[in-house]
Amino acid sequence: MNSQPDRRQNLVQAERLMNEAMRGTPDLIVLPEHFDWMGGTADDKRRAADRVPGGEAYGFIERFAKDNSVWIHAGSLLERQRNDGPVYNTTIVFNARGEEVGRYRKIHMFDITAPNGMTYAESSVVTPGDDLLIYELNGYRIACVICYDLRFSRLFDRLASEMVDIFILPAAFNRQTGRAHFEVLCRARAIEYQAYFVACGQCGSYPTPGGPRRETLGRSLVCDPWGTVIGKAGHFPAVLQVEIDPHRLVEVRRLIPMSEHRVLLDGKHLHIKPERM
Repeated sequence: MNSQPDRRQNLVQAERLMNEAMRGTPDLIVLPEHFDWMGGTADDKRRAADRVPGGEAYGFIERFAKDNSVWIHAGSLLERQRNDGPVYNTTIVFNARGEEVGRYRKIHMFDITAPNGMTYAESSVVTPGDDLLIYELNGYRIACVICYDLRFSRLFDRLASEMVDIFILPAAFNRQTGRAHFEVLCRARAIEYQAYFVACGQCGSYPTPGGPRRETLGRSLVCDPWGTVIGKAGHFPAVLQVEIDPHRLVEVRRLIPMSEHRVLLDGKHLHIKPERM
C-alpha cells in the first residue's frame, strides 16, 4: 500500500486491494504496517490512534474477514484503548469468522537518524509492547513481528524456540536503510530459523508537515526457508500472491537439521583474555 494521513482514503485503498486478492481465494491476507494511517505530526498520530476494539479500521477489517470468510493479518494500526491512554503500533489478527485471534504490539521503537539526516522518533508517540504472539492456521505456526523488529535477532530466536513455521513482518521501511538492509535481513531470518518469511511493506511517499516527503521502500517479498525469494513486489501498490509449501519446510529442515544441532549457550562461561603488552 501507499498509505497517507487520511484514514478513509487508506481504507478505500485497502478494500480495493483485498478485493483483488480475493480473486485468488487466499487463506490469509496480509497488510503492511500503518495500513490505516501514515505521516502527519506527532499530534496528528496521537489523534489518529483508533479504538481497539471498536475503531473505524478495526471494524472495517473485522467485517471484511467475516463477509469474505478469510483470515486477515491486519498489518499494523495505531491503537488506543482510552482517550488518555498510551498509543501502540499494533498487529491484529482476525479469523474467517471476523473474530479477533490476537494482537501484537511492536516492541522495538524506530528512533534513528538516517544517513540523509532525517530523524525518526517513533517513541515520541508510540509505547512499546511487551508480549509476543504466535497463532495457528492450517497447521502452520505463525509469528508476529513489525518493521524495526527485523533487526533484533534475539526476538526471532525466542519466537523460533516455539517451533515457528512462518514469520510475518508488516513494514514501512524507509528507502535509504531499506535498500541496504531489508531484503538481506528478511532472507537471513528465513535461513537461520528455517521458516517462511513474509514481509509486506509500504511503498511510495507520504507527507510530513514542515519537511520533505518521506520515501518508503516497497519491495514486499516472501522467502522460503532456504532463503530463496519466491515472490516480490515493486514500488507501487499491488497484490502479491504466494503459495506456502509444507514439503519445503520439511525438506530444508531435513537437509540441515539445525534444531538437532543447536547448542544451548545459557550458563556457558565466556573467557576474554587481555591483550598482551
